[in-house]
Amino acid sequence: MKTIYSGKTKDVLVDEASGNHFLLYKDDATGADGVFDPGSNTVGGSVAGKGKSGLTLSAYFFELLEEQDIPTHYLGSDLDAGLMQVRTVTVPPLEFILRYSAAGSMCRRFDLEEGAPFDPPYCEVTLKNDEQGDPLISERICIMKGFLAPGEYDQCIELLHRIGEVLRKELADIDLSLLDFKVEFGFDENRTIVVADEVTPDIWRVQDSNGNIPNQVDCATLILESIQK
Repeated sequence: MKTIYSGKTKDVLVDEASGNHFLLYKDDATGADGVFDPGSNTVGGSVAGKGKSGLTLSAYFFELLEEQDIPTHYLGSDLDAGLMQVRTVTVPPLEFILRYSAAGSMCRRFDLEEGAPFDPPYCEVTLKNDEQGDPLISERICIMKGFLAPGEYDQCIELLHRIGEVLRKELADIDLSLLDFKVEFGFDENRTIVVADEVTPDIWRVQDSNGNIPNQVDCATLILESIQK
């Protein structure tokens, strides 16, 4: 296996013999100064077993999305090796964010009260660039930069809303309210848009029935306890 990209919580590997691509889920969690936060752009620490739990949950949610006819890059997983096999896709450096309530950076940027509802949900697209602080990016700039072709921005937004409905329903079944989430999209050889990267508590914020917002590590534990009953 050759590592072709090393991220904060996952590495992208390629089997040079077969050309197959894999994601290696690591035990690292985003945050700062030992405090975990799924919205952070830095690694806040490591938790033993987080990689395996993240792989378990991502496989679960990718399969759930596929059942709802939402295409993904997921092909299968090997829990013992911590690997997810994925389709070979081109992933532009974009993150698509859907917000149901104001939280995190949204409140800081616009001086909004935590928990202020968005109806309809509020969508943002950002350039995935830590050095630039993940700035907001428009459809026009996405096309100018060659990240998306005309019409693909709207297709991604439509998929984003569909993903949100699936996640909200599933999380509501375990008394968790989805506040916001972000996903990445990729393009296969036919230019079909698929959900890429991961679908785990690393990409969302939720609130429990007591009004608490668990970090991604605690949230993973809650969901695993529910789906493995």
